[in-house]
Amino acid sequence: MAYHYIGGERDQLFLLPISMCDWLSEGHLAWWVIEVVEAIDTARLHLLHPNDGPGRPAYDPDMMLTLLLYAYMMGQRSSRRIEAACRTDAAYRVICGDVVPDHATIARFLIDHEHVMADVFVEVLRLCAAAGLVTVGAVAIDGTKIGSDAALDRNHSADWIREKVTAILVEARDTDTGEDGQPELLAADELPTELSSVSGRLARLQQALARIEEQDAAAAAELEQVMARARTEAEQGRKLPGRKPKDPRAALARAQADETAVRVKATARTAGDTGDVAAAVEADPAVKAAVAATDKARTVAQAATPTARANITDPESRIMKTATGWVQGYNAQTAVNEAQLIVACHVSQDAGDVGLYQPMVEATRDTLDRAGVTEQIGMVLADAGYWSENNATADGPDRLIATTKDWKQRQAARQLGTTEGDPPDNATPLEAMEHRLRTPEGAAAYATRSHTVEPIFAVKANHGYHRFRRRGLQPARSEWALIATVHNLGKLHRATR
Repeated sequence: MAYHYIGGERDQLFLLPISMCDWLSEGHLAWWVIEVVEAIDTARLHLLHPNDGPGRPAYDPDMMLTLLLYAYMMGQRSSRRIEAACRTDAAYRVICGDVVPDHATIARFLIDHEHVMADVFVEVLRLCAAAGLVTVGAVAIDGTKIGSDAALDRNHSADWIREKVTAILVEARDTDTGEDGQPELLAADELPTELSSVSGRLARLQQALARIEEQDAAAAAELEQVMARARTEAEQGRKLPGRKPKDPRAALARAQADETAVRVKATARTAGDTGDVAAAVEADPAVKAAVAATDKARTVAQAATPTARANITDPESRIMKTATGWVQGYNAQTAVNEAQLIVACHVSQDAGDVGLYQPMVEATRDTLDRAGVTEQIGMVLADAGYWSENNATADGPDRLIATTKDWKQRQAARQLGTTEGDPPDNATPLEAMEHRLRTPEGAAAYATRSHTVEPIFAVKANHGYHRFRRRGLQPARSEWALIATVHNLGKLHRATR
């Protein structure tokens, strides 16, 4: 008995011309991304590609942007894998019109247009506003630590870096001297590639050394400011309040100021004595203890090694603490509205969030203005990492900033009960904020923060965005803007589907 199957005729020629429109269904995401790029202003993408000039024509920037947006929406960031998909995946082939940009071209497009990604983010946000998604009655801000393309063990001290710089310069001189005696070489006067390139090892070492010197100068200026106050207090017999500094140099200066303050008080106590005042001061138990503390601090300071370090792979990155340990990277910030739409994004070198509250509020307002959103921000929600009295009292929209961790805040609400109305007139900024957070309205408003902004950072697990692909602060900001743009595109696609 014969069987009848449906099989492919691989040798059959197509009877009619092939149309790529038949490769994908009408509702496919690739068609939608193509339409989005056609709808936004991409004029800045074309500034690097004049209409005439020598050389091979460039790939259409709109096509390249569409390719990147679609690839990132698919969780694909590798330029080599994007190139491979352009050969085998129907959606990628439709986007590229059946041409295949190589991985180097894709990577260079990101590099050449890194300053334009923030504008693309604003243009997509403008589309989201037209779709009614950009409401700013409540905006939550938060940050997450994302690693850079650098390892923690590549942080070194200034002495180590100076040794390497000296070794590289000696090697370059020896290489140059040896090549001068070989006239057959075409480029005998050129340095090795790693030295002549801006991104070479020598440039990174010098950048790391400059960062350490900058840190040392800032620390010295801060120490001098604090110790000037300590000396003023010591001359009046008063010690500087607060914890002793951990830095050995600062601890020594603090101990010397404390010794001066103790001596002033001891001199005042023995002022009426008829004997040897200087000897009496030296015999005072408090003075002896202060002298011993100063000697101990001096010994520790002399034995201490410099603590300032910089990463020689990515000198602009910083050591950041996360819930799972330490990471060499950056602090990626977002401002998100009630619809989980990112309305502002930023990347900072600050390990903490407290200094980023006001910059993020200003960035949110600036981004909304550029996107044509004139609605005023109603409320800003932020966790305890942003708490400070300056942030609580600064000009700007109304805000709710947690003064402690969320579980402690809920525990205090259960123990102390809820409050009503406005804070008392004589309340400090801390007391006023805690009062507002314990009102039913404040508690309900702040409770929306966690499920508004924190799910945004699921991209780290869902798409593997655990580290930035390129080194440097500006490349990190460009990639974070691209990631935020892709997130907003997903929200817009689901809302308009």
